[in-house]
Amino acid sequence: MRVFVAGASGAIGRPLVAKLVAGGHEVTGMTRSEAKAEYVRRAGAQAVVVDVFDRDALHSALAEARPEAVVHQLTSLPDRMNFRSPDLYAATNRLRTEGTRNLLDGARAAGARRFVSQSIAFAYPSEGVLVKTEEDPILADAAEPFGSGVRTLHEMESAVLGADGIEGLVLRYGFFYGPGTHYGEGGYLVKDVRRRRLPIVGRGTGLFSFIHVDDAADATVAAVERGAPGVYNVTDDDPAPMNEWVPALAEAAGAKRPLRVPVWLARLVAGGQMATFATQLRGASNEKAKRELGWEPAHPSWRTGFAESLSAESTEAPSDA
Repeated sequence: MRVFVAGASGAIGRPLVAKLVAGGHEVTGMTRSEAKAEYVRRAGAQAVVVDVFDRDALHSALAEARPEAVVHQLTSLPDRMNFRSPDLYAATNRLRTEGTRNLLDGARAAGARRFVSQSIAFAYPSEGVLVKTEEDPILADAAEPFGSGVRTLHEMESAVLGADGIEGLVLRYGFFYGPGTHYGEGGYLVKDVRRRRLPIVGRGTGLFSFIHVDDAADATVAAVERGAPGVYNVTDDDPAPMNEWVPALAEAAGAKRPLRVPVWLARLVAGGQMATFATQLRGASNEKAKRELGWEPAHPSWRTGFAESLSAESTEAPSDA
């Protein structure tokens, strides 16, 4: 199958392109810089350097690639998440609105029949059942800056699922860990846990669903190849509270046991959304993706995945000598 990947050089884009090529697909990977395009070529794919907001250039690239499927993996989040910044999601919001429209229009014009889009599995309301399925609605509103993000998710998911003439699939990924992520070696959360700056907030009962980037890429390949249009949670098998995963991350990173701080202090320092996540977040079930996409995570739990991933990244890291 001819597949066009937008965001081909990102944390999930790199393993995704490699897995698509290994699966026999003819892949064109889009990125915004020539330097990053080299990663795409090394994986055995064609690379195009295009800005998603340049409609004419984007549509020309899609027309030349003639994809049967288009994969939207575009985000623009900072290396460190500051939940008090009003502009935290601004760049990603634009990618998920204007960028999605441009990709959909270009995909349709190029004759693509399938469109797979990245979304998130941690935008479910902090009420009701602890582990949500795709039948549960995502948040209608939230405190800023997350509020603008969830409004954008509604717009993006609706555009993909309602696109005329194209099979739209939305993959709601859990929190990514592994190479190139905030939970990976060099990521700010691993740095913070080593400095004891990633505390457990209150009772730490917020339920987090994780996914290794390689497993997310495998699920995306499955969504390109099969599965009915619709929404799929892409998470591991083990939603877990903050009071369990933070100590496990600290141990995997070789750090001291994390501190504990009261909710009021977390709200003051990190913002209300971070405090809500820490104490009220809901997990997400992956049963639909496993059943309908024929996919299984190779890392079924972060409990072993954190340590395995950080150990592997440390081994592969280049020496300073």
